[in-house]
Amino acid sequence: MDNILTIRLPKSLHDGIEQLTKTEGMSINQFLITAAEKMSALLTQNYLEKEALKGKREYFDKVLKAVPAVEPEDYDKID
Repeated sequence: MDNILTIRLPKSLHDGIEQLTKTEGMSINQFLITAAEKMSALLTQNYLEKEALKGKREYFDKVLKAVPAVEPEDYDKID
């Protein structure tokens, strides 16, 4: 059984979402799922950008030095 969530939106927002969904040929549920996926992507991007600021070149160089100097497998080569 699907979970049901009732939310209250200002009429103007509901009308705007309804118009967009009709234009895009999707349901309001699909629109909200898409919006949630976008929000998740933006939160992930923000998290990774904050984590990147903590990085130091010396850490990167240390990890890079640990990578063996071998030829890549054929399926990993760039033509």
